[in-house]
Amino acid sequence: MIKKYLIVLIAISISLFACKDGIKVETMPEKTFEEIKLKIPKENKIKQHSMDSTSFAVIKDSIILSFYQKNNLKTFWVSDVVRGNLLQTLYNLEDEGLFKSHFPLDSIDKQEQNITNLSDNDLVNYDILLTETLLKYLIKVSRGSIQPNKFYNDYTLNENSFDYLTVLKKLQNEDFEAAIASIKPQHLVYKQLKEALKLIDEFKINSFPRIDIEDKIRLGDSLEEVAVIKERLIFWKDLSPKDSLTLLFDEETELAVQKFQMRHGLAPDGVVGAGTLSALNITPAERKQQIIANMERWRWYPRSFGDEYIILNIPDYSMQVVRNNDTTRSHKVIVGKASRKTPVLNSKLTHLVFNPTWTIPPTIKKNDIIPATAKNRSYLTDKNITVYDRSGAVIKPEDWNQRDAVSYRYVQSPGNYNSLGLVKFMFPNKYAVYLHDTNSRSFFERATRSLSSGCVRVQNPFELSAYLLDDEEKWSLEKILNLVKTNKTTEARMNRDVQVHLLYWSAWSENGNLKFRDDLYEKDFKLYEALSNQL
Repeated sequence: MIKKYLIVLIAISISLFACKDGIKVETMPEKTFEEIKLKIPKENKIKQHSMDSTSFAVIKDSIILSFYQKNNLKTFWVSDVVRGNLLQTLYNLEDEGLFKSHFPLDSIDKQEQNITNLSDNDLVNYDILLTETLLKYLIKVSRGSIQPNKFYNDYTLNENSFDYLTVLKKLQNEDFEAAIASIKPQHLVYKQLKEALKLIDEFKINSFPRIDIEDKIRLGDSLEEVAVIKERLIFWKDLSPKDSLTLLFDEETELAVQKFQMRHGLAPDGVVGAGTLSALNITPAERKQQIIANMERWRWYPRSFGDEYIILNIPDYSMQVVRNNDTTRSHKVIVGKASRKTPVLNSKLTHLVFNPTWTIPPTIKKNDIIPATAKNRSYLTDKNITVYDRSGAVIKPEDWNQRDAVSYRYVQSPGNYNSLGLVKFMFPNKYAVYLHDTNSRSFFERATRSLSSGCVRVQNPFELSAYLLDDEEKWSLEKILNLVKTNKTTEARMNRDVQVHLLYWSAWSENGNLKFRDDLYEKDFKLYEALSNQL
C-alpha cells in the first residue's frame, strides 16, 4: 500500500572505538548525519535509466548481473517509496547486530540528498550502489559475515543457502519489510537476542571500575565494597534504587545478588564469590559485544530444526526435546571442559545402546589411560578395561608395553563403573561424540558442569530413552530398567526422525530481562573482534 506521506528518519552513528585488552569496543550510537525527511504527497519517481555496456561492465557479482538482466538492464530504485524503504532498512541495520561502518552509508546519504542533481550516469551508478549494498546486507543478515567451519575447528554446520535474486525481485511487487524479514532467522532465540540488544542500549554508559575483593562477601558482612556492589546491582536493575547506600550486606542485597546470579546461570546462593564477581565486572560494552556475537551464531544455525529435535545449549548446560514446536522434555547436561570442547554440530539420532562398552578415544587414551597405566598396571583391572593389540589379541596388564601403548585398543566393559553409564545415544558425526549416561551422577547438582572430555552426559537418561523410543511394549521405562540390570549390551534402533543440535549461545533475553552465561570456550569476544574487522 502506497502511503500518502513517507518520512524516512536517518540517524547514522559514529563507531567510537576504545582499546581494552586488545579488543575493539564499539560504544553506544551517536548521531552523525543530519535528519532527512522525504515529504512526498504521492509516490514520486526519478527517471528510469537504461544501463549501457560501460555501466554494466562494472558489475562483478553474478546475482546483481542477473537482477538487472531481469529488469531489462534498467535502473530499479526509481520509486521514492521503495528507495525510502531500502534506506530505512540500511539505516536500522544495527538492530540486527551489524556494523554501519561496514556499509557505504556516507556515500549513499550524500547521493540521496543530492539525487535531483545527479547526472544520468551518476543515477545509474547510485542505483548499482544501492543494489550492491542491499545484497551485502541480505547476505550478512541471513547467513552471517563469517564462515563458522573455517573460523572454528570444532564446528560442523551446513551453510544456509538462499535465493537472493528472488528476494531482490520481490522487493517492488510485495511488501518490502516482509520480503526482507523472510531471509532473517526466525528462531525465538534470535528474536530474544534482538530484544537483548535493545535492552543493553538502554544502559547509557559503556564501562565502570572493576570491583576487587579479597574474600567472599555474604549476608551480615559490613565492608566498603558492599556499597559498590549495591551500586552495580542497582545499575543492572537487580536492586531497587536507594537514596543512600550503607556498607551492610543485608537481606535485600542478598536477594538482589540471587536475582543477578540466576540471570547469569550461577548458583543462587546470595554470596559474592569469584564467579559472581567476575560477572559483575563485565561491562555493558562487553555484554553488547557478547550479544552481537551470539546473533551472528544464530545466523549460522539451521533455519529449521525439524519436526522433532534435541537442542542443547553448551554454556547453559541444558538440553530440551522439542516436538511440533512444543518443549516436551528438559534435562541438565554435563559438557566438555575448555581443553576438550563439546563441538557444535547438527545430526540425527540413529540408535541407543544399553549397557554399552566404551572404546576409549585417542585423546583420552593418550592423555589419561596410558599415563595412569604406566604408573600403576592395576589401573586397567580397577577400571574394567580390556586391552587389545592390532591383531585383536588380549594384552594382559602384566604384558602391557608402554612402547606399544598407543597402538593398543582399550575397551571398558559394561556396568555401573563404565564411564558412559548404562546407555548412550548415537548420532553420526566426525568427532565421535554422543549423549550418554554417567557413573558420576552427583555432578549434575553443580552449577558449573564443563567436566567431560567432549561427549555430553545427560541427567535422567532412562526416562529420556523411553520417551525417544516411544514403544510401551518393547521399551517401557520398566523394561529398560530391567534390561540394564543384566549388563547385556543391547541396541535399540530409532523408529522416527529426531534431529540433534549441539549449539553454543551465551546471551538472550526473557520477559525484558537480560540473560547471560559464562563464555566457557572463550568464543564470544574473539568472534566479535573478527566480526568488527569484516567488511
